[in-house]
Amino acid sequence: MVQLAGMPTLEPAKGAHDQHMVINMGPQHPATHGVLRLVLEIDGEIIVRVYPEIGYLHTGIEKTCEAKFYQQVVPLTDRINYLDPLSNNLCYALAVEKLLDLEIPAKAQWMRVLLAELSRLNSHLIWLGTHAMDIGALTVFLYTFREREEILRLFEDISGQRMMTSYIRIGGLAMEPPLDFLPRVRAFIQTLPEKIDEYANLLTGNPIFRNRLKGVGYLSAADAIALGVTGPPLRASGVDFDLRRDMPYSGYENFQFQVPISNDCDCWARYEIRLIEMRESVKIIQQALDGMPEGAVKADAPKIVLPDREKMKTQMEELIHNFKIVPEGFEVPAGEVYQGIEAGHGQTGYYVVSDGTAKPYRVHMRYPSFPTLQALETMCKGRMIADLVAVIGSIDIVLGEIDR
Repeated sequence: MVQLAGMPTLEPAKGAHDQHMVINMGPQHPATHGVLRLVLEIDGEIIVRVYPEIGYLHTGIEKTCEAKFYQQVVPLTDRINYLDPLSNNLCYALAVEKLLDLEIPAKAQWMRVLLAELSRLNSHLIWLGTHAMDIGALTVFLYTFREREEILRLFEDISGQRMMTSYIRIGGLAMEPPLDFLPRVRAFIQTLPEKIDEYANLLTGNPIFRNRLKGVGYLSAADAIALGVTGPPLRASGVDFDLRRDMPYSGYENFQFQVPISNDCDCWARYEIRLIEMRESVKIIQQALDGMPEGAVKADAPKIVLPDREKMKTQMEELIHNFKIVPEGFEVPAGEVYQGIEAGHGQTGYYVVSDGTAKPYRVHMRYPSFPTLQALETMCKGRMIADLVAVIGSIDIVLGEIDR
């Protein structure tokens, strides 16, 4: 029997007291993709059990939301999944907009789709580079961060921030995009497909990379559904489900794209699914650019949406609205709502409860990394410790989502 500080008693499997060992992996370990402690029971190099211990990044963000005005919660959403911040903004904004019954202008909806897909590309690029590096392919990391840097420059151009953009707001967008933004996005996505080909040429035919992933980290469709797994890991287990297509939001019903599915259920399938998803994101962004409507990027709701800066400087009514919204917020009708979206890591959902005041009574966040982490033991039992590194990389968890 082994007792570790801060952990429940972990007893080796029956009859294995002399053969099995309990060891720590992390919390500071380069393969855990965040501050995560894994307590492993091993038989030689074979994994018998995996016990994840979380909480090292706990921020209390959900509780903090209750002390903020609705519009002040937006910057908090950036910081939960710092690799996909615009998707977080979008999900929260959609939930509050349901309670307010706000009609969002078409241009704002299409811009949101474009930004969400850029954010998905950003997330997948980081995943691919770090996952390849976990396996030992260092070059791909440098290549993917080259393209990721271009995306961050686009985010900085549109919002003034590289990562924590807070650009998608309740009622639309923070402001009109710069005049050069859409041409820059078009130039970027024209070159990205050949870059994705470059990643595939380096990895897909690489026998070492293939052998490290093929047949490793098996997760059946039944287990994935039972454990609440969503996103690329779910689709890599043969479950054909994507909220963008099956429960469209923010105008996704206007876009044509394929949802890749694999029945291989292993780390290799998760790699292939995300690579295809990157190509599909390029197609969606192209459609958004070609069909971008004209018009406003904010809803016509002066007591909820901040006025344009230029109007605020010249019109007294707009100035009054600004000074009412910023220090006092805006009241949201009492009620509760759940809104889900298909973010880069899987299904993100916001459950928002309003008591009729300017601050939310409750904000509960459903992020995909927490249930995906539950599946780690199922995927790793009977495999070697070296396979655990490949599996963690393939599920693409973000500890900020898990510890909120």
